[in-house]
Amino acid sequence: MKELELKRKIKPTVLKLGGSIITRKEKPLTPNKGVIKRLAKEISQARAEKLIVVHGGGSFGHPIAKEYGIAEGFKDKSQLIGFSKTSQAMTMLNKIVVEALLNEGIPAIAIRPSSFIVTKHGRIENVDWSIVAKLLELGLVPVLYGDAVIDSAKGFTILSGDQLVAELAIELDAERIIIGVDVDGLYTADPKVDDSAKLIRKLSLKQLKELKDEIGRSKLVDVTGGMLGKVNELMRAVMHGIPVLIVNGLKPNKIYKALRNERVVGTLITR
Repeated sequence: MKELELKRKIKPTVLKLGGSIITRKEKPLTPNKGVIKRLAKEISQARAEKLIVVHGGGSFGHPIAKEYGIAEGFKDKSQLIGFSKTSQAMTMLNKIVVEALLNEGIPAIAIRPSSFIVTKHGRIENVDWSIVAKLLELGLVPVLYGDAVIDSAKGFTILSGDQLVAELAIELDAERIIIGVDVDGLYTADPKVDDSAKLIRKLSLKQLKELKDEIGRSKLVDVTGGMLGKVNELMRAVMHGIPVLIVNGLKPNKIYKALRNERVVGTLITR
C-alpha cells in the first residue's frame, strides 16, 4: 500500500539522453563533452523537479557489446572480458554525465543498473524500484543507463536504456517521458538518407502502430535496435497513459524547452 502511495506522490519526469548525442558514435569511447556540458546546463536552468535521467551507451557501450556478442547471452568464456569491458565503459560514460550535472548544481547520483536488475531473455525480471523512488523522494536526481546485466536465462545480456526508461515510467507512474536524440523526432523515413522524409509532429498510439514499420533503423552500430527499438519500448509506456516527447538533443535549448513544457519542435506520442 505504501509503495502505491509513493508512486502516486512522485510522478517523475523521465529524461533519456541518447548515446547518439552524448557520444561521438563513429569514434569508440569518445564522449561529446560539449553537448554533455550544455545539456547539463539546460537541465539545471529548467529547474525540473522529480527528475530521473537515463542515458544511452553510444560509442562507449555498443561497439564492445557488439564485438563480444553480449546481447546474445553467455556462450563461452571468451565473452567474459567483453562483459566486464562493456560494464566498465558504461561506468566511465556515466561518470562523465554525472560530473557534468554536479558541476551545474544538480544533486545527481549514479545508479548502476547491473547492481539491482536481473533480466530474463532480455526483459526485466527482478528489480527493486523503491531504491529509485526513495532517492527521488529525498530530492536527488538518479542517473541510470543502458548496461550489461545478469540474465537468468541467457547468463548475461544488454539492458537497453529505452527498456529502462519505459519500465521506470510505468512503475513510478511518470508524468511524462522526454527523449533526446540526434534528429527532430520521428519521420516517415530516415531523414539522414531520404530527403523526402517528413517530421511527424503528433501521433496517437494507433497511428504509431501503423507507421512503426516505416521508421528507419540507425546505420551505425546499435545493439539495442536503433529508432525502431526505441519506438517498440516507448509504446508500452504510452499504453499506460504516459506521453512521450522526442526532440533533437543536439540543438540548443530543445531539452530545456521540453523540460519547461514550452512549445518545441519534436514528436509527441500520446495514447
